[in-house]
Amino acid sequence: MTKTFRNDIRNVAIIAHVDHGKTTLVDAMLKQTGSVATYKEMIERVMDSTDLEREKGITILAKNTSVRWGDTKINIIDTPGHADFGGEVERGLAMVNGVLLLVDASEGPLPQTRFVLRKALELNLSVILVINKIDRSDARIAEVVDEVYELFIDLDATEDQIDFPIVYANARKGTATLDPDEPGTDLKPLFELLLTHIVAPEYDDEHPLQAQVTNLDASPYVGRLAICRVHQGTIRKDQIISHCRVDGTVVRAKITELYITEGLERVDAEEAGPGEIIAVAGMPDVTIGETLADEEDPRPLPVIRIDEPSLSATIGINTSPLTGLDGKKLTARMLKDRLDRELIGNVSIRILPSDRPDTWIFQGRGELQLAVLVETMRREGFELTVGKPEVVTKMIDGKL
Repeated sequence: MTKTFRNDIRNVAIIAHVDHGKTTLVDAMLKQTGSVATYKEMIERVMDSTDLEREKGITILAKNTSVRWGDTKINIIDTPGHADFGGEVERGLAMVNGVLLLVDASEGPLPQTRFVLRKALELNLSVILVINKIDRSDARIAEVVDEVYELFIDLDATEDQIDFPIVYANARKGTATLDPDEPGTDLKPLFELLLTHIVAPEYDDEHPLQAQVTNLDASPYVGRLAICRVHQGTIRKDQIISHCRVDGTVVRAKITELYITEGLERVDAEEAGPGEIIAVAGMPDVTIGETLADEEDPRPLPVIRIDEPSLSATIGINTSPLTGLDGKKLTARMLKDRLDRELIGNVSIRILPSDRPDTWIFQGRGELQLAVLVETMRREGFELTVGKPEVVTKMIDGKL
């Protein structure tokens, strides 16, 4: 058994509280590495790809891109900063070896900072602290750094985890520096620190293929796409693999298409090795958490663990006298089909039957997650009746 590192790859997630500048920092990283052809071609907050994300200025879905710094490919996962989208955070962190923890130089660590950092520390990921928005007139850099140290201690971080490097940045201007008193000119200090501090992907030369599905996408040409991180071995286009399902069954499947990410684009590839983040087609029923393994020696990886839902609400068809005025999708069957589709790509929610045939019980992580789902469906033409949100209760050892 020979442990080897892919020194030409780094996988890193950017985590932070809402509106501390994650997506803006990704914009600057893409620009300065030439991953977009011109500055003018690139719209602001390019990683916020849905209408709701652009309108509200928040990240809802975890998404990946890649940049090149020298000879190293850096895969970047932009994660949501709100606990309601914790399933997205957990999926994003399953793909990486380290995180950039962004903290606003004025606001300091806030409740969602604690949430996303706790997830990263549980996975023992390398952390680089990025103090962002250092140009703010009310910046209190030294105090904020102390508050972050206190947060690490509160979360029972190890000595190695607390010994994190610090970068001071202005993501909007695209600058970073290791000394807050010395203004930066570009993001070079951040990139160089990222290469030295974030661990390269580790693999075993003799281990058979293992790739875990962490996200799903769809293409009108090839159908469902599984977004995976390759943990061991090499995966090739047209290869026959073992598809290890969540229910424990194993079926044969063929990789009909294989893509890797270069900048903002998915490009065709013939093969991908350990550490790569890829998209593959050929498995119409694949779901998140499943493993793509060697045909002869399938070894499934542990399923990604997601926190339990904490809120429930009923979602049903519009039964008011005004039905049909705003939307076109009005039947219970259409609503059930749409909720079932949401379950495929959203691992942190559950849809349960209710005592009425035209109403279902939504269980999720919070009111914002529910509101985003309802608003998305409204824009798709659905008319809904949504019940009052309630806390999900659970009996443990006979106690509520």
